[in-house]
Amino acid sequence: MSCTCLLRQGVLALGLILPILPGAPLGSAQNPVPDTPEPKTDNQINVNWLYGSYVPKEVPLESLNSDRRFKLYIRQTYTTFGIYIKTTLFAVHDQIHNTYPEWGDGFDGFAKRFGTRQAEFVMQNSVISLGDGLLGWEPRYDRCRCQGFWPRTRHAIIRNFVTYDRTEKSLRPQLFPYLGAFVGNVTPTAWEPGNSEWQAKGVQGVITQVPIGIGINFIGEFAPEITRAIKRK
Repeated sequence: MSCTCLLRQGVLALGLILPILPGAPLGSAQNPVPDTPEPKTDNQINVNWLYGSYVPKEVPLESLNSDRRFKLYIRQTYTTFGIYIKTTLFAVHDQIHNTYPEWGDGFDGFAKRFGTRQAEFVMQNSVISLGDGLLGWEPRYDRCRCQGFWPRTRHAIIRNFVTYDRTEKSLRPQLFPYLGAFVGNVTPTAWEPGNSEWQAKGVQGVITQVPIGIGINFIGEFAPEITRAIKRK
């Protein structure tokens, strides 16, 4: 038998023996395809298009670092479609009531009203995020860990006036939603027609924040029950 034949038989035998040796890789396991890690969902950053950022009651409340705060700001100010729905609804309301007749009632007037409302909401969110971020205060609404309609309603009302510091335990006055409402209402006076008094517009925004903030918190608190009730119908 030639050396070439012996070499071929040796290679063939080696190929048959190696797969059954202890610890040897089997078949398709020789080149395993690495598992693609599933993307982790950050349960500390939740933004609803209607009632904003929140923390579910089953999720521990953790203080946000600067990276998370920035992601939350971008999501609730620019990338969540809800803010554009809100802007559109307010702009339609202004269009129907012909707010600032100098802008007209056509598409050009609607675009100006839409842009004004959008600037108002962006400024409001920016002030809230910047202020809470500088002091390390909590910008999100935390659903009550309590049970019952009235305790949860009480929590929703109180949280419109107080928030937590970076310990997520000590309470602080809820300053920045009101400051944001003031700045957001004042900003459009720079281009709105007429002689708008910025002080009056700012105070109006602060006063309006009281019922709006409570209403948003209430919806956010009972959103799971509201959603289940809607789905049953």
